[in-house]
Amino acid sequence: MQIPGFDYRRVPVADGVSLNAAVGGTGAPIVLLHGFPQTHLMWRHVAADLAVDHTVICPDLRGYGDSDKPADTGGTYSKRTMAADVVALARALGHERFALAGHDRGALVAIRAGLDHPDVITHLASLDVLPTLDMWQVMRGVTAAVGFHLYLMAQPPGLPERMIGAVPDEFFGYFLDAWIQRPEAIPADVRAAYLKASREAVPSIVADYRASATIDVEHDTADRQRGTLLRMPVTVLQQDWGAALGYDATALWRAWATDLHHATVTAGHFMAEEAPAEVIKALRDLLAR
Repeated sequence: MQIPGFDYRRVPVADGVSLNAAVGGTGAPIVLLHGFPQTHLMWRHVAADLAVDHTVICPDLRGYGDSDKPADTGGTYSKRTMAADVVALARALGHERFALAGHDRGALVAIRAGLDHPDVITHLASLDVLPTLDMWQVMRGVTAAVGFHLYLMAQPPGLPERMIGAVPDEFFGYFLDAWIQRPEAIPADVRAAYLKASREAVPSIVADYRASATIDVEHDTADRQRGTLLRMPVTVLQQDWGAALGYDATALWRAWATDLHHATVTAGHFMAEEAPAEVIKALRDLLAR
């Protein structure tokens, strides 16, 4: 499946790694990064609107969708490596500086890009995720059961891949069902595309998550110790969980971002598909800051 009206390109970003990217519109550039268990298609509504007056670039992340899926050699799926992919992609398309928005896994890549490439990222949006270091610190007790997949895919290579690979549609489909408030927001053809893409990417998806329990924590910890901050305008959108969160998400984000707008969205996890109008407004407001 493709986003209507967008051109598709396969762009080399690193040795042996090319990304599949949908590109549309003209104007100031913004890159949109997808989450799990999805592809760039999750941005189809938002991308179409922003393309009216922006150049919109929607890649499949390394290891996902139609992008390359190199074997993991340790740092292959670190967010630092994946962020470097995104910077290389934008440069290959002629953009030295650009705005960046990410959802879920893509948001973690976006955060790392903002920390590692502050002179490149002009604006940053994170949808429904906490920075990696904070995520692991706030998950505890029985409430951590909602993140069982994080612990499963953090295990050494072998068992997670075999378990997930045995029933991939059931595993990935579980999250598409459990994390949504309006199931009709992901129609059958889009759901099928997500499942097919995930089914074909089990090892790389697991490697992405494993990195978040290892090398990504190391990188976040080093930045926290150095006092590295996101100095561009930052917008954070999250589900409205209320007191069920058990922590002050805004306070956690303020420790990373000097210019922060934090808001809740009345939707499930897949807010760019469930509440595209709210996400579009938030992104346009961010780009105007």
